[in-house]
Amino acid sequence: MLLEDEAIIAFSVEDMLIELGCSVVGPAMNLDEAMTLATGSEIDAAVLDVNINSARSYTVARELERREVPFVFASGYGEGGVEWDGSPVEILPKPYRKDQLERVLTDLLSQN
Repeated sequence: MLLEDEAIIAFSVEDMLIELGCSVVGPAMNLDEAMTLATGSEIDAAVLDVNINSARSYTVARELERREVPFVFASGYGEGGVEWDGSPVEILPKPYRKDQLERVLTDLLSQN
């Protein structure tokens, strides 16, 4: 699953995921879309932008955590910009390359 509110970034990351052989759920571009996908879709892993239209994606992250779906936060603010109090989550610094995304997804999927 992909949550990213900036269209150019969302479609670029979607393309990277497809090139990596992933079936993409989304991209969701707001929290309502993301929550609908998080609660009603079959998801193996997720990439969540932390800052979505001036709100945080933590409600979506909590739903994924409840469903035991591994996820990573993507943030242009580094670890200091993530105030997550759930289970430990890797932070993927933005902008990121396809090889960085591949490494993070490989790590996430190997945990399950």
